Amino acid sequence: MGPGHMHVFLKRVAALFGFVAALWVIQMVNWATGDALSVTFGLIPRHLIGLDGIVGMPFLHGSFAHLIANTPPLLVLGTLLAATVTRGLAAMNMVVVGLGGTLVWLFGTSAIHIGASGLVFGWFGFLITRGFVGRSPVTLGASVLIGVVYGSIIWGVLPGQPGVSWEAHLFGAIAGIAAAFLIRAHVHAPRLRDVDHR
Repeated sequence: MGPGHMHVFLKRVAALFGFVAALWVIQMVNWATGDALSVTFGLIPRHLIGLDGIVGMPFLHGSFAHLIANTPPLLVLGTLLAATVTRGLAAMNMVVVGLGGTLVWLFGTSAIHIGASGLVFGWFGFLITRGFVGRSPVTLGASVLIGVVYGSIIWGVLPGQPGVSWEAHLFGAIAGIAAAFLIRAHVHAPRLRDVDHR
């Protein structure tokens, strides 16, 4: 990893930690207001008032325990993405959030869907699939590592646990897999415009 790539990696990790910190601040506000944010900005399938939840859902959680469960995989998977994807990271996230959220809105059960677990499953699906699509030692190694550490989360795409949006898990994973085929997320040195020259 050259100096330019390391600079980009550190900026991305800082952004990742900033995103997770923002989730905690939002949860504190949500808790203090009696889950008003979840009701206002959560995803409600097939209701126009819940359409903005496609974007809002990953930022909201039903409890601190819910957020605590999502924080470690967000940090681990996000750091792996920051280290191995030098192009297409923003586009990949747009596919995961946009496609995954739209599928939940179209086909999800009638409830308020919230939580960053759809994003977690999207990143998981992308990292696993991208390893086989890219076929580079780096991407294959990341796929194996993710499979060993987080392979058991795949059971979260099945219905059965009350209060858990398995649809967000399933459609997030599908969106991540789709992003691996649609987005050219090469593993190589960052482009010069990605590096902040001072």
